[in-house]
Amino acid sequence: MASNVVIFAEQMGGKFRPVAFEAVCQGKKMAAQLGGQAIAVAVGSGIQEAASLGQYGADKVIVVDNEKLKEFTVDAYGKAFSEVAGKNDPAVVLLSATNQGKDLGGYVSAALDAPAAVDCTEWSGDGGKIQVKRPVYAGKAYVTVGFSGTAVVSIRPKVFAADEPDASKSAAVENQEVAFAGDDFRSVVKEIVAKAGGKIDVSEADIIVSGGRGMKGPENFGILEEMAAVLGAAVGASRTAVDEGWREHSDQIGQTGKVVSPKLYIACGISGAIQHLAGMRTSKCIVAINKDPDAPIFGIADYGIVGDLFQVVPAMTTELKKVLGS
Repeated sequence: MASNVVIFAEQMGGKFRPVAFEAVCQGKKMAAQLGGQAIAVAVGSGIQEAASLGQYGADKVIVVDNEKLKEFTVDAYGKAFSEVAGKNDPAVVLLSATNQGKDLGGYVSAALDAPAAVDCTEWSGDGGKIQVKRPVYAGKAYVTVGFSGTAVVSIRPKVFAADEPDASKSAAVENQEVAFAGDDFRSVVKEIVAKAGGKIDVSEADIIVSGGRGMKGPENFGILEEMAAVLGAAVGASRTAVDEGWREHSDQIGQTGKVVSPKLYIACGISGAIQHLAGMRTSKCIVAINKDPDAPIFGIADYGIVGDLFQVVPAMTTELKKVLGS
């Protein structure tokens, strides 16, 4: 009976992303429940420090390193990862529910003829089997899913914190070749336009200050930028703010944007439409600022402030500077 957990260790530019460590840590815990090994798989070009995944719990690391894999494409990465996963007796194939993970999850599910459960927020081990909990109906309900065979599972970023690395642990690293054909590169990345550095990605931020329709215009996001600078936070936006052209789509949080789970989420002038709640309701602590006491956002907020955000936010920023010594 399959008992291993095969984990996609996501990397960018040869360096592992934080979600890779989260996935490996959870994969190790799942493998302990199943009585198997946690096998991390890194696919790409110029992959660095693969052995470091052992510090997060990987028993073995398999590396598929090929210069043709410098940029992510679902066909090539999917073939490499599913081929390796299929050879390693997986009970669970584990990915992060990032853009890459969402693409790969469907590919691997089809390649291995295995069911998929995506964007999972909880899991448990019962009788040598894994069960997962995932949102349905735009996050208004959750279902618990069990499997009778190999399962493809993706976990929501930032929901499962990575353990502190244990420098005393290590993992054997195995380099594996995958034979590619022309059909494996049906899509090719021609160019990547990088933005200026220094901006925190909302999907990886521990704190997010987010604005919605109540911001009234792009020029008013300056007060959120100031608060974010004090907190070391990212600035997010609702779909309305993005549709109005006030913020870039990369800042959008919600069902049609990014799904986030920071330690602290501060919603400013966001009413709480269902599609927005679906993208942030698993945040550890939610603070809502809105002048409408009946705004739906208050229904899920841990703390609520009914008031004019243009008065509340600057006052909070002033106090935060005093407390944090900024």
